Amino acid sequence: MQSLTSSSSGINPKSLTRTKIQSNRVNPNQLVIRCVYRFDSANAAANTGTVRTNGNGAPASYNSAGHVGASRAEWQSSCAILASKVVSQQQNALKSGGGVGNITAVNGHKSTTDLDLVPKPLTITDLSPAPMHGAQLRVAYQGVPGAYSEAAAGKAYPKCDAIPCDQFEVAFQAVELWIADRAVLPVENSLGGSIHRNYDLLLRHRLHIVGEVQLPVHHCLLALPGVRKEYLARVISHPQALAQCELTLTKLGLNVAREAVDDTAGAAEYIASNNLRDTAAIASARAADLYGLQILEQGIQDDSSNVTRFVMLAREPIIPRTDRPFKTSIVFAHDKGTSVLFKVLSAFAFRNISLTKIESRPHRNRPIRLVDDANVGTAKHFEYMFYVDFEASMADVRAQNALAEVQEFTSFLRVLGSYPMDMTPWCPSRED
Repeated sequence: MQSLTSSSSGINPKSLTRTKIQSNRVNPNQLVIRCVYRFDSANAAANTGTVRTNGNGAPASYNSAGHVGASRAEWQSSCAILASKVVSQQQNALKSGGGVGNITAVNGHKSTTDLDLVPKPLTITDLSPAPMHGAQLRVAYQGVPGAYSEAAAGKAYPKCDAIPCDQFEVAFQAVELWIADRAVLPVENSLGGSIHRNYDLLLRHRLHIVGEVQLPVHHCLLALPGVRKEYLARVISHPQALAQCELTLTKLGLNVAREAVDDTAGAAEYIASNNLRDTAAIASARAADLYGLQILEQGIQDDSSNVTRFVMLAREPIIPRTDRPFKTSIVFAHDKGTSVLFKVLSAFAFRNISLTKIESRPHRNRPIRLVDDANVGTAKHFEYMFYVDFEASMADVRAQNALAEVQEFTSFLRVLGSYPMDMTPWCPSRED
């Protein structure tokens, strides 16, 4: 994992936009990124070699009072003093004939039982964070306050500090540049299908999927106070939201222009800031409260079981576990052979591993493959990347053997993440 060591201050993550990341569009003196002293993995410091942390996630020279120590030598000296106290007390106890069990205090802490000087072996539960860890994290999402992505970030990480980003790629970069700790981004909707842009960005960036969250989507038709539906000339919203409400808008008699914007809450904000009395937005009820709009219609999605799946992204992967349902996402490609995809799917079917999703995207670097045919000349075929989700943890031997077999048939294979499945119940008949 490539490490980033830039550290300073100056970026306000509350209003993160692309212009605050590109150095050629802002004052260089203002483009500074604060290096976060908290790591997502206990092994992160050892892997990167950039920052060593203590048990609290702060640098090793950072004490509990919030003051930075002089050097690593002081820290090593403190450890040596502590170790010498333990050895000295052990020797005194042995000389007195009481054995190790008579040691009454170590480093000022009294012991009521025998002191076990042999460290307890670590287990997978010691290394893996809890599935809903991360309160007070900074979580990037695409959109403005009131967007469904903000609600998904709150569901994934309660009490988090949600950071709005104007584009999906900015959310990826915010995590990579340590401006945010996590990103929560949509990947598919039950009505509109996959969000292809984010699948392409998953391959382009080196972030890891560490979780998923499924959010019921409850669309509302919003307009300025006093505006009636018959006076509307257009409806604006995100393309996915417009597609999810197409039939309902027609049933309401709204034969008006439909225009796409960057996000749902952004459409509500645009109407409020420009005082557009002939325009309505498709957004959440929370967006109506934030931007002072009235709700003309509620629940205008074409299907009440409308749900969007979001993934949580981090710089470091989590350690997979087997004590709860896990899902693993991979992407692969193959150079040639018409039966490769069948062989890949068979590797999972043979081991009774269920696939929950398979998505194909044209290969961006090599979109065309030429096939020589003596009878009809040279044929051209698309080259594809295949995204697959399957229900198994990478800690499961079945998954490991399946991927080992898949690797034999493919020219490229990457694990995007192995993460806990979202098993929380939800009610599609009302807003979550």
